[in-house]
Amino acid sequence: MVPRGVRGRRTHGADAAGTFPVPRPERAAVSRALPVVLGPDPGSRFPDPETALREPDGLLAVGGDLAPERLLRAYADGIFPWYAEGQPLLWWSPDPRTVFATDAVHLSSRFRRQLRRSDWTVVADHAFDEVVLACATAPRGGQQGTWITDAMRAAYSRLHALGHAHSIEVLDGEGRLAGGLYGVALGRMFFGESMFSATSGGSRLALAALARTLHGWGWPLLDAQVENPHLLRMGAQSWPRTRFLAEVRRLVALPGRPGPWGEAFGRIPAAALAPPRPDPHPGND
Repeated sequence: MVPRGVRGRRTHGADAAGTFPVPRPERAAVSRALPVVLGPDPGSRFPDPETALREPDGLLAVGGDLAPERLLRAYADGIFPWYAEGQPLLWWSPDPRTVFATDAVHLSSRFRRQLRRSDWTVVADHAFDEVVLACATAPRGGQQGTWITDAMRAAYSRLHALGHAHSIEVLDGEGRLAGGLYGVALGRMFFGESMFSATSGGSRLALAALARTLHGWGWPLLDAQVENPHLLRMGAQSWPRTRFLAEVRRLVALPGRPGPWGEAFGRIPAAALAPPRPDPHPGND
């Protein structure tokens, strides 16, 4: 199910898993209500996310900029930016919110068998700008252009340089990008932004590796923004916005991992994400 009154999703690449879907911003123009207009001060507060519009679902504010201070405040409040080229900057906090428990990402039996034979490896912060560009330029069925504008790319590159935005890369046996994702980390909360697959399965593996690592660090939740059927098949849950915001407030206040993630994340072989399931009847021939 997509948000009330909006259609569309962030879709990148050949793999259906390459999505953190969001409302289509051009629908914002048809709303009879008006979102709050943000001023020029990047330190100014956002309105309460619970006051976001119901139509289109989650539209909260318009304007402002993509300064690091404003972006970090937005994520800490459970808000994210999304807008089309040529539009004003739009800020969203949809209800419900789609999340993954980091210990509950599901990979199909078929995909797990493929991973056990794979020579792919998963790393972090290896090629941030390349991942964002791949998300921006990968084909998207039924859509033209990209919501990852030059301004968005520059803004998240700044967050990456500050140690708050991170990329997960899936490398094939030749060291080429097979897929990946990027997002923002605050405290012990990860906010997914976009994913892509250059080869089928690349984004699924990136998501599974990230979730496993976050769980090992004691980070229980990964924000996927808005649901789609594929995310639900992978174990995503839809939470009421009130519940999501309460958990975000708790998690962003905890000590996190600012700075590069490459060393802490390590190099994860694809097969490590798909160990054989234990025999439910050991000893039986």
